[in-house]
Amino acid sequence: MKRDDDDEILAAARVGFLDEAQDMLRQFEQALLVMETAPDDHENLNAAFRAAHTIKGTAGLFGFEAVVAFTHDAETLLEGLRSAQIVVSEPVIALLLRSRDEIERLLDEVRTGTADLAAAAAGAALGAELRAAMAGGSGSGASAAAAAHDTVADSDGADGEQAGAWHLSLRFGGDALRNGLDPLSFIRYLDSVGTVLGIETLADAVPALEALDPEHCHLGFEIRLDSPGPRSLIEQVFDFCAEDCDIAILSPDFGPNDFDALLLRRCGDDADATTDLLDLWDRLGFRRPEARAPAAKAAAPVEAKAAAMATTGTASAPTAAAPAPGGTDRRQATRDRRNADANAGSFIRVRADKLDRLIDIIGELVIASSGAQLVADEAASAPFHEAALRIAGLVEDARDRALGLRMVPIGETFARFQRVVRDVSKQLGKEVDLELTGGDTELDKAMVEVIADPLMHLVRNSLDHGIEIGADRVAAGKSAKGRLALNAYQESGQIVIEVSDDGKGLKRDRILAKAIERGLVSPDAVLSDAEVNELILMPGFSTAEQVTDLSGRGVGMDVVRRNIESLRGQMHIASTEGAGTTIQIRLPLTLAIIDGFLTNVAGIHYVVPLESVVECIENPPACHADASGGNGCFDLRGEVLPFVDLRRCFRLDGERPPRQSMLIVRTERSKVGLLVDRLHGQHQTVIKPLARVFAQLRGIAGSTILGSGEVALVLDVSALVAHVVQRPNSPLSSAPRSAAAH
Repeated sequence: MKRDDDDEILAAARVGFLDEAQDMLRQFEQALLVMETAPDDHENLNAAFRAAHTIKGTAGLFGFEAVVAFTHDAETLLEGLRSAQIVVSEPVIALLLRSRDEIERLLDEVRTGTADLAAAAAGAALGAELRAAMAGGSGSGASAAAAAHDTVADSDGADGEQAGAWHLSLRFGGDALRNGLDPLSFIRYLDSVGTVLGIETLADAVPALEALDPEHCHLGFEIRLDSPGPRSLIEQVFDFCAEDCDIAILSPDFGPNDFDALLLRRCGDDADATTDLLDLWDRLGFRRPEARAPAAKAAAPVEAKAAAMATTGTASAPTAAAPAPGGTDRRQATRDRRNADANAGSFIRVRADKLDRLIDIIGELVIASSGAQLVADEAASAPFHEAALRIAGLVEDARDRALGLRMVPIGETFARFQRVVRDVSKQLGKEVDLELTGGDTELDKAMVEVIADPLMHLVRNSLDHGIEIGADRVAAGKSAKGRLALNAYQESGQIVIEVSDDGKGLKRDRILAKAIERGLVSPDAVLSDAEVNELILMPGFSTAEQVTDLSGRGVGMDVVRRNIESLRGQMHIASTEGAGTTIQIRLPLTLAIIDGFLTNVAGIHYVVPLESVVECIENPPACHADASGGNGCFDLRGEVLPFVDLRRCFRLDGERPPRQSMLIVRTERSKVGLLVDRLHGQHQTVIKPLARVFAQLRGIAGSTILGSGEVALVLDVSALVAHVVQRPNSPLSSAPRSAAAH
């Protein structure tokens, strides 16, 4: 049973590592992209290095050797950039970006448990490129390091003292195991920065079996390490255990005072312990540079005591390794980083399906609360009614907070396109600046995942078809560098996402000619610019002169619109020939639960999203069925508005009530009146998706269940109005648009 529990803990930790690694990869890529435009920005260079090092270190703890080995090569190249052995350049950044993709592939192999031999061969070749870039960039410095490494190896073989090796003295704290650390993992990881020449385990502190606490760590280690890297590279191996380990590192050129200080730090004035440790060090080939008798070493001189105090602060206080010249205390840096993370807020990862289940339960609670209010009204009990209202208020608060858990900033999705724009623009030989604004705008997580692919298609289209090459732009009087902008903001209870470019725009005549050629439009049709622009959203419509790998295959834009509409969203295109194109996507804030306005038409309940409702009025005389014929326009305090008779729109039979009401709603283009039989007021609505057979219904966003158990249909106002406008001879098609809606 214990083994099963351990396996479950490891499996959960592994999932957590893979999720964290994806975050690190995003940081890695973001830092590299900034470095390409700002090569002197050392903070981003350090951020890229930290991300790679974190991935490598955590992968080493789990034993993912392929990830460790490849990431080590990328990390080494980044270290070369940090030490100025290599200059930041476009080829180096491109190589590191390819390395980022390879690390992601290796992590996917860990996740799926499958391996691709061809991809592995390509990864090995990329690793060779990284090592070659490091060797080529460091020049004579690399040769000198290699020569020094060979000299050390020859010296080791000659006298057995391994004089050129680093010495590591480790004492793990008692709580190291309880804190999830595995000392063996750190020691194994040393192979990624050098070669372990010798190791001795100190187990003198292990108590008798009856007194042994299996969760308490009693071990220490003395290690000889042959490594050509700097001290910082070795120190970084122990970043994750700096709080739970007393670490001392002596460089290959350590002096007598360094030796005496470490001896005093480990043994104090205990002569027996000093003798035992000196014997152990002697077996490892770690000796004082100046020969001294073991007996004399038992009493450390005052100078050694002072050296120990200067190096470690106090002889008894466990500290991290001495910092590299010009560096900072790594233990303090680790502590500061953890404190900063804690101050930033406590976060936990929650499975998406658990969150979805919570939203479902909240939805059922909303329906049950509505039913309780209905029963309270029928019972005409004041205490019962008050209790139902209190419950309804709490349910509404729980609803808002639960939905807030699913809201995520769209900025993370936007950030993905920085790499896309960089790669595609270079592929096309174009210079493009990407502008991102409104990244803190929050959207339902389920919608963010669906919207990513349509946005990708729109961005590629802008780069391929919209923005011209530099020579053409200069000839047109523009800057040689194009501009592509992604913007997001909230408006009238909706999320608006805009993809705009300053390219050549849509050519009206060409689009119209292609539409007439395909029989989509009659030759004598008179279309507005907006209607012509939306022709490119027709299935299979394309004006591309040639097919490319990026776009122009005659498919895609209709799929983009279909995906947007599946989210109850709308898509609109505005373009000026020669000046650019803006594609606007409007989406609801959430797909699960909304505030609605409940109405009734011919005994059927309809819910209108509350954010669309402007006001309610009595049915104007001009809108009576006998006078208007069903749809038309009316005068609202001097403003001419179109209206839709829902009874006629949905072909509902039955006698009209003597008094009807008009619900004034706002679409993205204008205000419109909806003629209904009765108004029931505000209603919390849990949206249930329609069955697949009804998925193509225009104007219906979904259904909901009322507290009485009846089913109500949720209206998609924009789609409904657009559907009525498209009908032949519809009075709404020529109705004036309201300026108040813009």
